[in-house]
Amino acid sequence: MYLMLLLVFLTLIALTVVMSRSMTTKKEQIIYQDEAKQKQLQIWAPYAQKMQYKYRIFASISLAQAILESDWNQSSLSKDYNNLYGMKASAGQAGVVVPTNEYEDGHWIVVDQKFASYQTWQESMEAHAQLISKGTHWNPNQYEHVLAAKNYQAAAQALVQDGYATDPTYAAKLVAVIETWNLKRFDLTVKMGNASA
Repeated sequence: MYLMLLLVFLTLIALTVVMSRSMTTKKEQIIYQDEAKQKQLQIWAPYAQKMQYKYRIFASISLAQAILESDWNQSSLSKDYNNLYGMKASAGQAGVVVPTNEYEDGHWIVVDQKFASYQTWQESMEAHAQLISKGTHWNPNQYEHVLAAKNYQAAAQALVQDGYATDPTYAAKLVAVIETWNLKRFDLTVKMGNASA
């Protein structure tokens, strides 16, 4: 009887040690991932601020879109082709065809799209800012509500309103990323920049 109790006690101790080590490993992994994400923000943020000054796109929005679209620079599109935003290639532009999810008629479908390939991530961020600032070739005022937004919440809603994303929850996802990572701290106090600078 005592031997069985001792075995049960030793088994419980062993399980506690294993679970404790597992939890410690998970905590260390989370801390490492958070540190890596903070480092990524420190790399991207100054350029996002430059884009805000130059093109009037909130740095928080630019960063949140890069995070969401590239999965913190982990997507193959961002790692292999420096495309942080899932920007589609224009006619004659270097690019790569990959399957992507699009929300159409109330449900998700997979379609093949040609995405732009950039030399650097900075080139990608600038192309994104130019798109929002200058609109599309068929509608130069495509993103006028994004540019007119007074805060990141309104800008996120305007991206959906103005047709940037097909995902109906896109604005909520952007706001959640901005608030989780306090990206508002990177927004310049004066939003209006000089697009010709």
